[in-house]
Amino acid sequence: MHHKRTTCRACGGRDLELFLPLGKVALANSFLRSPAEFEGELRFPLDVYFCRTCSMVQLLDVIDPEVLFRNYLYVTGTSDTIAQHNVGYAQAVVDFVDARASDLVVEVASNDGSLLKRFKDHGVRTLGVEPASNIAAKANADGVATVNRFFDSKIAAELRAEHGPARAVIGNNVLAHVDDPVDFLRGFKLLLDERGLAICEVPELAEFVERLEYDTVYHEHLSYFSVTSLMRVCQEAGLRIVRIDRVKVHGGSVRMYAAPVERVREHAAEVVALSKAELAAGIASPERLRRFAREVEAQRAGLLDLLHALKRERRTLGAYGAPAKGNTLLNYCGITTELLPFTVDKSPLKVGLFTPGSHLPVLPASALLERQPDFCVILAWNFADEIMRQQAEYARRGGRFILPIPRARIV
Repeated sequence: MHHKRTTCRACGGRDLELFLPLGKVALANSFLRSPAEFEGELRFPLDVYFCRTCSMVQLLDVIDPEVLFRNYLYVTGTSDTIAQHNVGYAQAVVDFVDARASDLVVEVASNDGSLLKRFKDHGVRTLGVEPASNIAAKANADGVATVNRFFDSKIAAELRAEHGPARAVIGNNVLAHVDDPVDFLRGFKLLLDERGLAICEVPELAEFVERLEYDTVYHEHLSYFSVTSLMRVCQEAGLRIVRIDRVKVHGGSVRMYAAPVERVREHAAEVVALSKAELAAGIASPERLRRFAREVEAQRAGLLDLLHALKRERRTLGAYGAPAKGNTLLNYCGITTELLPFTVDKSPLKVGLFTPGSHLPVLPASALLERQPDFCVILAWNFADEIMRQQAEYARRGGRFILPIPRARIV
C-alpha cells in the first residue's frame, strides 16, 4: 500500500534532499464516515524532497494508486471557476491543434467529463480515461464516453488500436499524480496522430514557492513541476515543448503543449527562456527551498496565534471548504474541532463526512448562515473570491473571513 522511492522521478538520480517535512498525516481525500473510524485511521509521512541533480521537487513516499483514486471525492463539475476555465481551455486547444469534427480528443484522468463536454460543444470526438469507478460511471451516464482504467503507455497502445490516433491528448492536474511521469507521457506520445499534441496542465512551482502554497502538498501530488523539470520529463519521454501558457487556476498553473521529437527537434525558444529565468531566479535552488520551509513554519505559528487569540476573546469560529489542501493545512497545523468545530462544503459527496486527521464534521454550505460564526477560515482559498461572493449574506450579518495562505489574515 505504501513504498518509498530512492530515485528522482525526472532524471533517475539518487542525490535527494528532504527540505519540507510536514509530519505523518492522514490521506487528504480519505474522509471518514463516523467517529467509530477515527481510531483506526492510517497516517503516512508527507515529506518533500528536491533532486540536487535536476532540481525536481517531489515526494518519495508513494501510496498505491488503487487506494488513492479508485473511489475519488473530487468532482471538477462543482466549481463555477473551473467551469469558466474549461470553456476557454477547450477553445484554446481546438484553435491551436486545428481540431475538426472527425478528430479525436482524449483526456486522461477526465474526472466527470466536465472539460470533454466543452470539446463536444466544438463537435469533435472525445474519449475520457478515468481510474475512479464512481466518477467514470457518472461521466458515462452524462453521455461522455469514458474508459475506467489507470493510464500508462501499455493502455495507450490498446486505446489507439481501438479508437484510432488523437489530435490532442490532454492531462489536467494528473501528471503530478503519477509515480512514473516519463512512461505516462510516452503513452500520450503513442496516442498522437501525425499532427497531434500532448497537452498537460500542472500547478507551477514558482507560484507554489512564492505564494507559500504548501497546503497543495498531499500524497496524490507526487511531483511539483517547474518549466525546467517539465522539459526534463518531456525529453525523457521523446517529446519537445512547443508552447507554454500561464493560467490562473489552482493558485497558478502552467499548460504545456508538446510534440514528438521526430517532428520537433528542440524545445521552443520561449520555453528555454522561461527555464533560464527560473534558474536565474533560483526558484528551485537549495537555499530558496530551505527558506520556503522556514516560511511555512512561520505561517503555521501565525495562523495558530490568530485562531487562539480569537478563541480567548470568546469569538466563534468555523471554516469553509473541505478540499484536500485544507486537510494538509489542518493536519500540519494540528488544528482539530477544539479550534474549528466544523467546516461547510458545496459537494454532496463530502457533506456528512469527517475530515481526515483533523475530524471536522463537514456540513452543507447553508450551515454557515445557520451557525453564523464570528470568523470563517476559507480552506479552499483558491476559490476565495467565488466563496465570498456566494456567502455575501454571511458577511452582511457581521461574519468575517480569514484567508490562511500565504499568511493568515482577516479580510
